[in-house]
This record gives sequence, structure tokens and C-alpha cells, in this order.
Amino acid sequence: MARRRRLAPVLLACILAAALTAAFWLGLIPQRFSPLAPLDLAHNDAWFLDFRLAALRADSALCQTVLKEPFIAASAVSDQAYKSGCGWHNAVRTTAAGGARLPASQISCPMAAALAMWIAHDVQPEAERILGSKVVAIRHMGIYACRNIVGSHVMKPFRSQHATANAIDIAGFALADGSTVTVLNSWKSDDAKGRFLKSVKKASCRYFRVSIGPDFNAAHANHFHFDRGAFKSCR
Repeated sequence: MARRRRLAPVLLACILAAALTAAFWLGLIPQRFSPLAPLDLAHNDAWFLDFRLAALRADSALCQTVLKEPFIAASAVSDQAYKSGCGWHNAVRTTAAGGARLPASQISCPMAAALAMWIAHDVQPEAERILGSKVVAIRHMGIYACRNIVGSHVMKPFRSQHATANAIDIAGFALADGSTVTVLNSWKSDDAKGRFLKSVKKASCRYFRVSIGPDFNAAHANHFHFDRGAFKSCR
């Protein structure tokens, strides 16, 4: 009995710690109550970067404060009420991110911030280092789509993160020298384009909770899928 009494406070502390971690993970802690400083797109080395990104999930005022040029050109869009698992809240429209064209009609605020940081801090430096040219445009295959997860029979009944504008499928990059790099054509290559793709794909796992590509399954042979849902996977 005495041992149980000693363990009870420890168990309670563990439960509270787990609940607090989950609240940060899901973006349920308002910035005004957070011990963490607000996200700054200029700094990708901040501690608990994922939690700082998550804090943007429901805070439209914070979103407008954080999403600023020169890192991203974004403007708020009206919410679309969720219906049958589809819709969006606190989303933005973008024209550019990280110095590259990135047209998006609606994308969740955390995803927009994550994209801006990934492109600015990883894609652009790696493009210049490996390919000798800056990226001027991101080629994507879509963001919002009211649909289920594809490519997995087990997960098929569940809505994709695309259904809440919380995901993007990136097919390739256009460079300032006029060339292009596509996932379909260069992922399996050992040349500079292939090395560039593998480098930026690896770096993406710091910003996106799910980062999957051609090595995951055949459905992703021609693109990288990035999202900031509740689960973590980097494959």
C-alpha cells in the first residue's frame, strides 16, 4: 500500500506531462500561455520548432504576425466550415515562399510557415550548392482536396490531410538557369539532381510531421507528400 502511495504522484506527473505534450503537439496551447517564444521564420534552429509551428494552427492573429515577407507572401482567406471531414480553418493564400513562386489558393497556416522555412533554409542553399542555381518556382500537384488517403488499403477510410488544406504534394522545382528538377525523373538518379532531391527530402522532416516520397510506395513515385497532421512519419 505504501509503495502505491509513493507511485501515485509519479504516475500523476507522467499523465500531466503527457497531456501537456499532447496539447502542444495539437496546437491547443494559445501563444499567450506558452513558455516558448513565437515562431520566427528567420530561425530554423529554435528549440521545440514543431511546437512553435503547431501554435499557429488556430491562432489567426499570430499567423498574420509570423507569415511575413521576405520569407513568404501570404494573405488570410475565409474559413470554410468543416463538412464530412473537409474544409479549412486559419488558412492563407500564397504566391511565393522562400524566394520561390508558390501559388496556393488555400493552405493551413502551419503548413505555409513550414514550407517557407524549408524552402528558405534548406531548398535554396542546397540548390545553389549542388545545382549552382536558385529555385524560382515550386511545382506542386495540389493542396486542398476533399478526399481520403490514397495508396494504402488500411488507411483508405480516413480523410487525407489534403481534406483540411494541411498537406502539399511537391512534384519538382524550376531553377533560375531554366532547368527543372522533378521527383519522377531524378529521384533514383545519382547525379546532381538526384542528390539535391534526396538532400531536401531529408531536411523536410524537420518541418513536416509526415514527409514521404518514392521510397514509401508507388503512389508517391512522382512527388513528395508533406503534411502537419497528428502523426509522425519520415520515409
